[in-house]
Amino acid sequence: MRRIVIALLLCVVFACTCLAQQPDTNAPASKEDVQRFLDAMHTRDMVHQMMDAMSKPMHQMVHEQCAREKDKLPADCEEHLNRLMDDMFQKMPWDEMIAAMIPTYQKHFTKGDIDALVTFYTSPTGQKLIREMPAITAESMQNVMPMMRKYIDSMNTRMQDEVSEMKKESQPKSTPNQAKPN
Repeated sequence: MRRIVIALLLCVVFACTCLAQQPDTNAPASKEDVQRFLDAMHTRDMVHQMMDAMSKPMHQMVHEQCAREKDKLPADCEEHLNRLMDDMFQKMPWDEMIAAMIPTYQKHFTKGDIDALVTFYTSPTGQKLIREMPAITAESMQNVMPMMRKYIDSMNTRMQDEVSEMKKESQPKSTPNQAKPN
């Protein structure tokens, strides 16, 4: 009888130990969980690929801006601005920016969510999405940039008109009784 009780106790202890070791999928994601997800997404590589892909439409925008105002700008405007933009992208603190995202992912995702995301992004379909995302982004930017430029130009014009109108309205108005300066 004693052996049976000891065997049952060992079974209960073993079962409790196994259950205790299973991770709680509803627990908040840890920093390590999020880092595992970011690694599965090849985040650093993807950021660099996306910046390379976005570079072409941005250079095109610089070209058009310099061409539009070529009479007012130096001949090396485009070269200068492209070099400046490329230099700024090269010096961006990408690793710090990625690290700063981790608490946000921890806030919005549980350990179970991160595990499911890692499972997807390490699958063949997830890996294909990661590979194709820079090209998708580049093509999307090329399609969207003309619309954005048109809208931004329209917005700038409207803002300038509003500012001009506000300047007119805020100028002191002379009253008929005020003496006019000589």
